[in-house]
Amino acid sequence: MSRSRSLLRGRGRHDSGKVGMVELFFDLVFVFAVTQLSHSLLAHLSLGGAVQVALLMVAVWWVWIFTSWITNWLDPETLPIRLGLFVLMVAGLLLSSSIPQAFGERGLLFAGAYVFMQVGRTAYSLWAVRGEPLNMTRNFQRILLWLLFSGVFWISGGLLEGPQRLACWGLALAIEVLSPSLYFWVPGLGRSTLADWNVEGNHMAERCGLFVIIALGESLLVTGATFAELTTSAQGLLGFVVAVLGSIAMWWVYFDSGAERAHHRIAHSADPGRQARIAYTYLHLLIVAGIIVSAVADELVLMHPDHASPAGVLVIVGGPWLFLLGCALFKWVMNDRPLPPLSHLAGLLVLLLLLPAAGSQLFSALALGSLSTLVMVGVAAWETLALRERTPTAGH
Repeated sequence: MSRSRSLLRGRGRHDSGKVGMVELFFDLVFVFAVTQLSHSLLAHLSLGGAVQVALLMVAVWWVWIFTSWITNWLDPETLPIRLGLFVLMVAGLLLSSSIPQAFGERGLLFAGAYVFMQVGRTAYSLWAVRGEPLNMTRNFQRILLWLLFSGVFWISGGLLEGPQRLACWGLALAIEVLSPSLYFWVPGLGRSTLADWNVEGNHMAERCGLFVIIALGESLLVTGATFAELTTSAQGLLGFVVAVLGSIAMWWVYFDSGAERAHHRIAHSADPGRQARIAYTYLHLLIVAGIIVSAVADELVLMHPDHASPAGVLVIVGGPWLFLLGCALFKWVMNDRPLPPLSHLAGLLVLLLLLPAAGSQLFSALALGSLSTLVMVGVAAWETLALRERTPTAGH
């Protein structure tokens, strides 16, 4: 393929990492997916329900992040890649619409849409890089074979029911999540290298930041929609304020300094593939999961401010805890610290200390939600003040 006809994203220009409007349009499908996930968790607030929603959430993230890797390599402003994204959008809507019944009557639809997106996108990308250097072609061949292997278990699970479906899908997802850490090794084809995953750091950082915005936006949407249906009361108003402040604190913890520093780091890194794999592909899953669980907690607090069930307590505390854990590990990896930020570690500890008191019914749901939000605000304030001091020993 001649350079004039190449479908690869250009590198080296000041705008080479810019996220295109077609990518933002594609992301709208995942606004719907995130909403479906939070509603599904709220409707099945049990250990079994949590396991099922967790599996679906990882699957949704995995199909989105793999697509982001593809549009990091291939130029979505070219007609063939743009059309490919539109096809993926249709499949993504089918995937998202089937989430509430993925472990019910729409299991095969979910599995089929997922496998179509993963396998179809990779096969299309293999066609798109024909004529490019051999290492790029080999990279897509290896990825395609791994996804075909996992696809067998996705489709098999869709044909089964109950625990058998969960087991098949869990195995399929484990294969896909493990594959990048094994560099997609295939007998006879060898394995990929980090040099093969040469990414545009600006693009990867911005894409993942935008998904965090999607999740936060869904959280605010849930808060606003739930509050609109409540009768006016002091408890309802307080719950609304607490939920919004919690979302603002999460935005602050992620975007005030951490996201920008990480963005600068990967954009100027000699080894962006390693950072994109660890910090953005894996660790951002915890961050997004924390926001989704927190959105469910906000709805619980607004609807039932006086009482929290054991499952509700875990959701109210667990959402911020997952988010802080993801942010702590993300900042640790991207800044080569000896330890994660002290502010985040302290917040994680305080949230854990809330669990015994909450389990003994010492706090109402509203009080527990207020305390969790207070912890998040405290972490944001601590880190901000520590960074403003600009000293190497700042405790953050």
